[in-house]
Amino acid sequence: MQIIERTQVFNGHYKVNQLIVQDGDTQLKREQFAPGKAVAALVYDTARQVYVLTRQFRIGPEAEIMEIAAGMIDGDEAPETAVRREIHEELGYEVDQLEEIVQMWPSPGTSSEEITVYYAEVSHKTGAGGGLAEENENIEMVELSWEALVAEPLQDAKTVIAVQWVRLRGRV
Repeated sequence: MQIIERTQVFNGHYKVNQLIVQDGDTQLKREQFAPGKAVAALVYDTARQVYVLTRQFRIGPEAEIMEIAAGMIDGDEAPETAVRREIHEELGYEVDQLEEIVQMWPSPGTSSEEITVYYAEVSHKTGAGGGLAEENENIEMVELSWEALVAEPLQDAKTVIAVQWVRLRGRV
């Protein structure tokens, strides 16, 4: 298969492209959700020995969801810079240690979104967290012990992946 034409058909908060794909003698029309590149991190406060997640309203499920801190990469910003910025904006922490877990496409059948997921260790808050008012963010910070985190019925894929990564590496 080869993409022979790409047209942006919607340019709002997110973007949608229409692709013409050549598959042998057949041309297929496909829509592609194109939100951009994102970062996310499971944050562990080593001083207090708690995981710090976010809870906020999400458009997809039309509900409040508990998930790891996340956000979009701005322009040509490096993913590591973006994830440190997002952790500070959403949770108020400076990062002590950062380790990449995976670079992934959460829904490659319909979306070009790429997310780099990290594990971050923190030990001191330097800000309030809660998100940015100018981005209309209303983020609740949630602190959980390991036991409470694994008992939580997580519904967000990047969060499930990050928690399983910690579990597999015995970092509990």
